Amino acid sequence: MRRFISHEELARDKRFIRAQNTTVGAEGLPDDVDTVVAIFEKMAPEIERRIRGTKLEAIYDQAGPGFQILSQLGRLGVDPESTKVQMASRMHGILVGEMQALEAAGRTTWDFPDLEWGFKMNMARQCWDEARHVQIYEKLLHHYDGEVGDYPENTFLFETGCADDPVLRVTGVNRCIEGLACDVFRDLVETGRRTGDTILEQAVDYVLADELTHVRFGSDWSKECTKDDPERRERTKTFQRETERNFAFGGRRKIAHQDRREAGFSEEELEELEHIFQDVRENGPSTETLITAAERMRERHQARKRGEAVAPIEVPAAS
Repeated sequence: MRRFISHEELARDKRFIRAQNTTVGAEGLPDDVDTVVAIFEKMAPEIERRIRGTKLEAIYDQAGPGFQILSQLGRLGVDPESTKVQMASRMHGILVGEMQALEAAGRTTWDFPDLEWGFKMNMARQCWDEARHVQIYEKLLHHYDGEVGDYPENTFLFETGCADDPVLRVTGVNRCIEGLACDVFRDLVETGRRTGDTILEQAVDYVLADELTHVRFGSDWSKECTKDDPERRERTKTFQRETERNFAFGGRRKIAHQDRREAGFSEEELEELEHIFQDVRENGPSTETLITAAERMRERHQARKRGEAVAPIEVPAAS
């Protein structure tokens, strides 16, 4: 078996539809409604191509190219069916993320044969946990009437986290990606509690307990492997900052401070993470801009479906 495979080589059965990492996101966009609309509408054919053959086609048909913004901000719809579709989409996204985390931990034990025994045992433990998480999220997907393959899979997590240095690998996968999971899962637990969905609340709470252990693996081994190498430690910290920024998702995600503390994050690291998120927010569009732009895209999309003429949006060229 080869070592260091590309994300493109991850094996999947015929149920899965792979999405390429080419669609524009909210990060890096200016805080201007017209520009956001113009960029997303320019990308509309590519966005539509990525979701072809999945349940997102129906959502695109309803909301147009800004459907991802509306879904992420909880504005796709307030009726029970729209809410169920949004939750199914989230469960599917987490399901494939857990698959990629399983693959990343397994690849780590194989890609780096000279790692010490304790490191390998931690990765083996994580593989067992991640396999269980895949099963849990498949059941949660069914809880919202979804099936594996209903939504596209993006391999951004595996691609970003799997560095060719074991310290960077365990930092990217365990500290950054699993840290992201702590934030997202804490929010899902609160969502289940707030909405009375005890199945969601309890299932995700069980998974979150494992994630704290996985982040702790990253915290412990990143320190252990760099304790006598200041240059490598600084390189590891730089890699972590860059990866955290890649996963900031507009800086709107709420950081689960207490969970991350239990997983080995220092107060200094948490403060730095807050600064990263703040910087991302300040250098991108506001939530109000995104919602206004997405609603305008929905109106323009529906007008086109009715056969009405829709004037293109002219955006001044950057100086």
